Amino acid sequence: MKPQIKVLVVDDSAFMRKSLSIMLESDPDIQVIATARDGEEGCALVKKLVPDIVTLDIEMPKMDGLTALKKIMAENPTPVIMISSLTNEGAEATIKAFEYGAVDFIPKELSYININIIKIKEELTRKIKEIYKQNVLRNRLNRLQSIRLRTNTQASTVQRPTGDNYLKQNNFRAIAMGISTGGPLSLQKVLPKISKDINCPIFLVQHMPPKFTASLAVRLNSISEVEVKEAADNDIVKNNVVYIAPGGFHMTLKKNSTGTIVINISSMPDTTLHRPSVDVMVESVAGLYGKSTLGVIMTGMGKDGLEGIKKIKELGGSCIAQDEASCVVYGMPKAIVDANLADVIAPLEKIPDIINKANYGKNI
Repeated sequence: MKPQIKVLVVDDSAFMRKSLSIMLESDPDIQVIATARDGEEGCALVKKLVPDIVTLDIEMPKMDGLTALKKIMAENPTPVIMISSLTNEGAEATIKAFEYGAVDFIPKELSYININIIKIKEELTRKIKEIYKQNVLRNRLNRLQSIRLRTNTQASTVQRPTGDNYLKQNNFRAIAMGISTGGPLSLQKVLPKISKDINCPIFLVQHMPPKFTASLAVRLNSISEVEVKEAADNDIVKNNVVYIAPGGFHMTLKKNSTGTIVINISSMPDTTLHRPSVDVMVESVAGLYGKSTLGVIMTGMGKDGLEGIKKIKELGGSCIAQDEASCVVYGMPKAIVDANLADVIAPLEKIPDIINKANYGKNI
């Protein structure tokens, strides 16, 4: 019999503690070993019980979630999933939590008992199982004794290199990037190192709800050489700008009546598992830029992006996949690697250098 995943639930609401415990323990592979009413009690229980994963509310009395998170990462590094409110303030706090080392979050409103309870329960238990499976994450946190997510020395090798520039394909005119679980902190290690000399637009899907993508864009823009913004409908596509798909909507591209490439923001199609969808975005980018498209798939659960990368490869474009050792969850990149679609398999720390060393066209 395999051991259960030990989870500590930290929340000041008795209702939330009970609801989360019921949800989690409905899965036979998960055991809620304890609950805590505030950050101070939570930190003490992390030290005493050594849980595999912690769910941590942000807004709590005595010691709030962000303070507790910093303390946990400094003293007893443990994978933490934040419980966040769907507000501007909650979104900003969640982005800060990712900086401090949180690996994922669930929206607090979606944690309450409602008509979507089955879907919510499945998502939460799936996240916990996937994060737990990625044993390298805990090993990395323990070794570094740090709030920073970094790749280890064993993950520093780029696989399938094709020379100093890594990618044989020349004249890239667009980059299509997809990422999910573990994305916000990973993006803070990639986008600030991308040079504006690449002279092309970057289209990015990060699985997040509304408000969160706007806060993420503001944070990334403040630390990056290229401009980073949440995409808006009818934005004219410009070089050296990262367009982040807004939470709850798909991002695609189209040409207007003058032949200018503009962004289209829409709730359609409504049949995808994720909205925004990496597949929807990547297929659209590839449809306009063809073989001049560079796909980049990084940490995340599932296989969103697989169909889009297939289209890029069919058209003659290229793909970078993040390697297993540096992923928070090796799902989306694994799907690409298993399908033999990756031209380069690289640790997180190497991805910006590979992007910068590729050859790019002169205009969009």
